[in-house]
Amino acid sequence: MMNNVLVVAPHSDDETIGCGASINKLVGEGKKVYVLIATNAHVGAPDMYSEERVAKVRGEARAAHAVLGVTETLFLDFPAPALDMYPIYKMAKGIGEVIREKNIDTVFMPYRGDIHIDHQRVYDATLVACRPKGKYSVKNVFCYETLSETEWASPVPQSGFIPNFYIPVSEKNVEAKLKAIACFTTQCNPFPDSRSVEAIEALAKYRGATISRLRAEAFFSVRQILE
Repeated sequence: MMNNVLVVAPHSDDETIGCGASINKLVGEGKKVYVLIATNAHVGAPDMYSEERVAKVRGEARAAHAVLGVTETLFLDFPAPALDMYPIYKMAKGIGEVIREKNIDTVFMPYRGDIHIDHQRVYDATLVACRPKGKYSVKNVFCYETLSETEWASPVPQSGFIPNFYIPVSEKNVEAKLKAIACFTTQCNPFPDSRSVEAIEALAKYRGATISRLRAEAFFSVRQILE
């Protein structure tokens, strides 16, 4: 059962690329879907990312989330791209506070094998925040795939993305995802770049064909607790 859903994204746009169509589908079913953007690149690398650039990308995220129907967009300020030097417990604490405040039962997060170290660290912190300990609320934990990150993981079994949970989505859901992706003018690139509208649409069709459906998004199930 998914009622209060949290999508944790290392950076603005990961959530839309990874599960934008599923977000739109769940919202259409009356579910509450929150998106948590974990990092602030200006905090981590002010020499590379200005406050103005971060503000612009966050504005793009809000516009994309409005297209998808996201219930609320939340921002934390963990220092990208320097998460390899930032304490995991601080990130887990921040993510855990959101989980408790929103009574989250389902979490989507980046895949542990992604090439970007920020994705790996956010995965680790989110998994800590989702521990089924005490009066926990999270029953479902899934990893999404992020084109331009997941497919470039090390070619070894422990890093490869092997989906085992699929959400069939409609053409309308995918159209909403593509419209949302187009909001990220600073992040997307022309085809054949994997972070392009065409590549993202192609993946939706491929994942759909995998389960004999027209379109789908694929995930790796970390934990599901049925009650």
